Parts: sequence; C-alpha cells; structure tokens
Amino acid sequence: MRINIKATGIELTPAISEYVNKKVGALGKYLNNKDIVAQVEVGRNTRHHKTGEVFMAEVHLTGAGLDLYAVSEHSDLYAAIDLVKDEIARSAVQQKGKRETLARRGAKIIKGMMKGFNIFKRRP
Repeated sequence: MRINIKATGIELTPAISEYVNKKVGALGKYLNNKDIVAQVEVGRNTRHHKTGEVFMAEVHLTGAGLDLYAVSEHSDLYAAIDLVKDEIARSAVQQKGKRETLARRGAKIIKGMMKGFNIFKRRP
C-alpha cells in the first residue's frame, strides 16, 4: 500500500508523518492488495477558531476495485487520525464481508447446478 500524505493549514512534521504511516499502514491487514493507494489529508479546518473541532483527517483508499472514503474532525490532531482510521477500517471490513458473501452465494448456485438441482425454483 502506498500512502500519500498532505497537510492543510499546518506544517507536516516527521512525527505527524510517522504517526499517519503507522496508523494507515495498519489497514493493510484488512486489504490484501499491494496496488492500493491511500490519500491522507491532515490539517486544520479554519484558522480563526481556537476551540472546538478544528483538526481534521481524511483518508481515501483507491485501487484494485476499492474506493473507500472517511473523514473525521476533533480538537486533537492525533485523535482525529485515530477516529478516521477506525472508520475506514470498519468500511474495509464491511466491503470485504460483502465480497465474501457474494462469492459464497455464487458458489452455492454453481454447486446446486452441478448436482442437478434447480435452486431458482421457489419451494412452497
């Protein structure tokens, strides 16, 4: 997985970059493909607010038939990164489950056809 990091309204320090690489890199256990690109943007929403949810983090995963997006805002930058990582991981697991379910249904249909059963016919 390739990770591209962009900072908006803040300076991208090595500590922030390392933290993002650690958190987003951990998503690799949910995604088997190496061709996936993670576009990560961290920064501040506004310059004039001093309190509230001023830091944001967003992740966009693309590649290999995958297109996932998540965004979060928090008063702490590192907490925003943690929240967006959890949200994108949840989406990745859900997407993986849908793919597996579709494959299992297809396999069930093929197995029934090989046995000679008509599984498309409704039973009373």
